[in-house]
Amino acid sequence: MHTEIFIVGLNHRSAPIEVRESVAFERSQITEALGRLRNISAVRESVILTTCNRVEVVAAAPETDRAMQAVKGFLDQQRSSSDNGSLSDHLYTYRGADAVRHLFRVAASLDSMVVGEPQILGQLKEHYNVAQKAGTVGAVLHRLFHRSFFVAKRVRTETGIASRAVSVSSVAVELAARIFDRFEEKTVMLIGAGKMGDLMARHLQRCGVKSIMVTNRTFERAVELAEKIRGNPIRYDDFPRYLQLADLVIGCAGASEVLVDAAMVEKVLWERKQAAMFFIDIGDRRNFDPGINAIDNAYIYNIDDLKSVAEENLNERSSEAEKAECIVQEEVGSFFDWVSSLEQVPTITALIEKLELIRQKEINKSLSGGLKDLSERQKQAMEDMTAAMMKKILHAPIMHLKQNTDSEYELMYIAALKRLFDLEDQ
Repeated sequence: MHTEIFIVGLNHRSAPIEVRESVAFERSQITEALGRLRNISAVRESVILTTCNRVEVVAAAPETDRAMQAVKGFLDQQRSSSDNGSLSDHLYTYRGADAVRHLFRVAASLDSMVVGEPQILGQLKEHYNVAQKAGTVGAVLHRLFHRSFFVAKRVRTETGIASRAVSVSSVAVELAARIFDRFEEKTVMLIGAGKMGDLMARHLQRCGVKSIMVTNRTFERAVELAEKIRGNPIRYDDFPRYLQLADLVIGCAGASEVLVDAAMVEKVLWERKQAAMFFIDIGDRRNFDPGINAIDNAYIYNIDDLKSVAEENLNERSSEAEKAECIVQEEVGSFFDWVSSLEQVPTITALIEKLELIRQKEINKSLSGGLKDLSERQKQAMEDMTAAMMKKILHAPIMHLKQNTDSEYELMYIAALKRLFDLEDQ
């Protein structure tokens, strides 16, 4: 039975941050979640992709409709809260060529909130590797993901998107630069010293920020990043005491819980004599209490608030994005050439073997009956003639299989051929 690729998910366009957050998987949860997907009989292969902007299950299955329903149920079970209504209102589904195109666009950062941002490819590779180790990747998804990495490389090499790329962190810094008239006089606290924190720090420095405090659960990482940027490392347990020094607090930690709540900010503002504070939250999960926005002189921005800045950057790179879309479309066709070959080769082989078996059976029947007195030369002539007839009969269906470029039509053609020649069991 033919295996079809499909995707079920939600992203920054289909769902607000609180809904994405309720479905998001912690890194430590992904292997166990993949195990639950593997136990769903309708799903043959699967990869979970979870970032601050999207949660998606990329899968392959022989019975797509049944498998898609199972994956929707799987995502609904993952929800930490159902206060935001029906999850199905926010889910999108892709199947076949549309699913392949979607993943290629994700890898090439054409589906990102910030088109051209480089982080998504690394995240895609990381989630693929986790699924591979969990044993949920087979031949189809292995080929699909490696092809998506190739597509991303082509887009970076053949278009100007990469050279003009801006990451979520750079958009956040651009937003912060709009907030402050004189950025270099402000003090920034960075909560999180991972890859995103490192990028944030570098962007802040380029914008003229001179005073950066860095805190992280693992203090050594905070020290390492602070040394790179000539900042000040703060022990994680102590960072609330240093908040009063910060004009801008940026959260990019991998924590699943709220790190700064409204009560904490009210106390800090009193200590700062109500000097305004700004919070930008760009973690996979929100690290700052949304209630902070209701406090006078406190302003909070999350990942969804960066959209307007990102859209301006997208307009500047629209022509490069068009080139990238053409590359994606070309690679979708190339991928389905490979998918078709999975069906073509065994079908062609089975058809040839079946007709050859019939030919040999009929020759043997004739030579043991009315034609048993034929000479060796006559027997060879009959062998050559029937072989040539079979070759001519097979020529048209085999050529149709090899030359057809419409993948959906081709799969129907293969199915019809199997049915007509009773090849289903071969």
